[in-house]
Amino acid sequence: MTRAGSSGGSGSTLHASRSAERVLSLLDAVVTGGAIGLTEAAGATGIPVSTALRHLRVLTGRGYLVRDDLGRYSVGPSFVRVALAAFQSGPYARLTAAAQPALQRLADTTEESAYLAVRDGSEAVYIATVESRRAIRHVGWVGKSVPVEGTAVGEALASEVTSPGQRPVPYFNTGAIEPDVSAVVAPIHGSVGIAGALSVLGPAERLAGERLDRTAEAVVDAAQQTSLALFPRLAVRR
Repeated sequence: MTRAGSSGGSGSTLHASRSAERVLSLLDAVVTGGAIGLTEAAGATGIPVSTALRHLRVLTGRGYLVRDDLGRYSVGPSFVRVALAAFQSGPYARLTAAAQPALQRLADTTEESAYLAVRDGSEAVYIATVESRRAIRHVGWVGKSVPVEGTAVGEALASEVTSPGQRPVPYFNTGAIEPDVSAVVAPIHGSVGIAGALSVLGPAERLAGERLDRTAEAVVDAAQQTSLALFPRLAVRR
């Protein structure tokens, strides 16, 4: 009797864990993909359509997702509330506050959009931006995740701090995620690792030649300034 009960408990725990993983996978698919339908959400997560529908109904009922008249799911008020709470008082609040002046200076100096990104496993996630004032500019990447592998922001986030307080190295890429879009990125050094990365993204035709060199210098300066704002003791070690 005891063994049977133990087996049943283990099975229930495994089922609950699998259900939670599926719910989170569906939520992540909607956050990443924007407004997507049931079939697309199921396909993106590898979850059977009937199971995906059941979990999406739960998320919708709790306000984490909303469903429009076309049957597409997008983030709901409960998700926004949690995200704002994490942004304002979570572990990245201090990083964002320290980087905001640098982002503004980058956007003003380079006339292109500037971003702050952090690493989430095998992905880089953009968490803050100051957009360019130009009519043609890069926009809309806050909340977006991109692969660490094969991207300039990924290289920066995966780099190592060989000497705390050292001047960071810039990373470059064109067309890794979007055609004809160039990225110039520098890591924000922490006391023991990489705290985040600052990027400037814009049309490849504008980010070229001497302008690219000046942009790289500005991004490196901004990343170092943000690092020192976060970790003032690093200035002593320089």
